[in-house]
Amino acid sequence: PPLGAAMEQICLLLLLISNALSVGAQFNGFNCDANYHSRFPAERDISVYCGVQTITLKINFCPVLFSGYTDADLALNGRHGDAHCRGFINNNTFPTVVLFTISLSTLESCGNSLVVSSAQGVNAYGNLSLVQIGNVSGYIDTPDPPTIISYLPGLLYKFSCSYPLEYLVNNTQLASSSAAISVKDNNGTFLSTLSLLLYNDSTYVQQLSIPMAGLTLKTKVFAAVKATNLDRRWNVLMDYCYTTPSGNPNDELRYDLFFSCDKDPQTTVFENGKSQMGRFSFEVFRFVKHKNQKMSTVFLHCVTKLCRVDDCPLLMPICGSRKKRDLLETVTPNPKGASGNAVITAGPIITRSDETPTNNSQLAQLNGPAFQMNSVTSALISGVIILGVMSLSFFILSLTLLKGKQHSPAVLSGIRNPVFN
Repeated sequence: PPLGAAMEQICLLLLLISNALSVGAQFNGFNCDANYHSRFPAERDISVYCGVQTITLKINFCPVLFSGYTDADLALNGRHGDAHCRGFINNNTFPTVVLFTISLSTLESCGNSLVVSSAQGVNAYGNLSLVQIGNVSGYIDTPDPPTIISYLPGLLYKFSCSYPLEYLVNNTQLASSSAAISVKDNNGTFLSTLSLLLYNDSTYVQQLSIPMAGLTLKTKVFAAVKATNLDRRWNVLMDYCYTTPSGNPNDELRYDLFFSCDKDPQTTVFENGKSQMGRFSFEVFRFVKHKNQKMSTVFLHCVTKLCRVDDCPLLMPICGSRKKRDLLETVTPNPKGASGNAVITAGPIITRSDETPTNNSQLAQLNGPAFQMNSVTSALISGVIILGVMSLSFFILSLTLLKGKQHSPAVLSGIRNPVFN
């Protein structure tokens, strides 16, 4: 019996060594640790990076190896026969990963899905607004064997990138015991592609140059919200543009240029929602709070949306339409519809005021004659004096003639004309 027990322990030890050697051979050549990666895939094994032009997926390759698969078995949306839909190994990291890169311009080529949904909501400034959200989703899986049963687990990695087009998304993860399923939702933003620029004229070629003394009040400034390095399926839609005396877009003191159909009389919108550039102009002004300053600063801000080209006309305000007004009155605001806002800022626009403080030279002039008149003022005063003298003379003459008429009947009654005798 002691000999049998010893033989059993030796066999168990040999089995453990054999398993360790097989796992070591399985991870051979890759940056994997058998102590940590001898397991099936989990939800933490996929990372999703939602970029402006591409979506990058990183999958921990070590659990894939442990499950009995290779990198060639992983493909986007079941497209295992298409080499363009497979990933490539990056063995320069720990652990080794399989990288997938999805271009937003050709995302449908490997079966990825783009769904754009609309939601009615209230943006950060309490304005009722229709917001679109673009969601790109897909999955990475392993092929099913051409048999009835399999002892290998099916691997499935789900991902999605949500691009709120007035910009916040939650991350959710899911694991299933029936298969190795990883789900990763992540958020992306196109804010880095947007810019708000100021120009000198309607050609939108030369950017605005502000002189040292500031712009003259009522100077027309041309503004443009532009998108760069952005897929052509999106257009720019300016939702709300306003100004503040500071660079803080949340400044309580603000002056609105336009929102929906409400527009400042001095503001003109040239293009909106029709391309990747929104254009408008307005006349510069000064904030009254700067009355004791020689120059006034004005900062321009625009809450901007991105809309799918085919959907932009549906998001444009229909000004003067009762149908549109009735629709807005009947929709219940949903704050979740606009959970984030992209506010783009430009400025400062420096304007000069004609109301300048009294300087030393002006104080010196006050010590001279008490009142000095120019030629125009002197002529006006002389004319008024002459008219006054003429009016007074005419009035006295009128009184004299009136008294003469009142006395003449008495004189005539005392002297009768002899012809009438």
